[in-house]
Amino acid sequence: MWCVAELNEEYIARMEDVLKIYEKPLSEREPVVCVDEKPVVLHANVRPPRPMRPGRIARRDCEYERRGTANVFCGVQPKAGRHFTKPTPNRSSPQFADYLVEIVASYPKADTIHLVMDNLSSHNRKALVDRFGEKIGGLLWERFTVHYTPKHGSWLNQAEIEISLFSRQCLGQRRIPTLSGLRREAKAWNRKMNRNHVTINWQFTRKKARQKFGYERNNIMRSET
Repeated sequence: MWCVAELNEEYIARMEDVLKIYEKPLSEREPVVCVDEKPVVLHANVRPPRPMRPGRIARRDCEYERRGTANVFCGVQPKAGRHFTKPTPNRSSPQFADYLVEIVASYPKADTIHLVMDNLSSHNRKALVDRFGEKIGGLLWERFTVHYTPKHGSWLNQAEIEISLFSRQCLGQRRIPTLSGLRREAKAWNRKMNRNHVTINWQFTRKKARQKFGYERNNIMRSET
């Protein structure tokens, strides 16, 4: 359940901008990609689990050992069913910059890539410039048209749905002790999602937002008009 912040002009303008992009038809020239991050705690079994056998379910000891943390970048092109899942040691700016390079490489023929994300401090042009230099980093950033969700409005990012799918279908209740193991599991899950072209059926539109929150179209910031 999401708690919506106070609806000021900035919140409404950003919400309408994101929803407008979601309403665009699927386009190879202007793909819409949503990205976000998920922290993952790595756990190892202290004692070997007991395997399943006839008449008895598999068992594992309640005791476990923490093995640190990792990060998973989760990205999705919702209408096309393309998925971009990448575990990393952390969510630092260099890791994020490398992740964006992989997204750019996935759309070589696109005129622009509409990128939906939140306002995390590393989600900006500086991350690419610091990583690859002003010229290359700047050119990479220009491949995107960025759409930031409002503050306290991450519910508008369809990557949140992607994170939920990844958490339930890939991670589940299993204990994954290493980053390399997490990468193997994420790669297998990502391959399956892309093979099956799993899409997201987003139905919350600008019209529904205006009805739900009770604001008028002409109350939106002039930058939208």
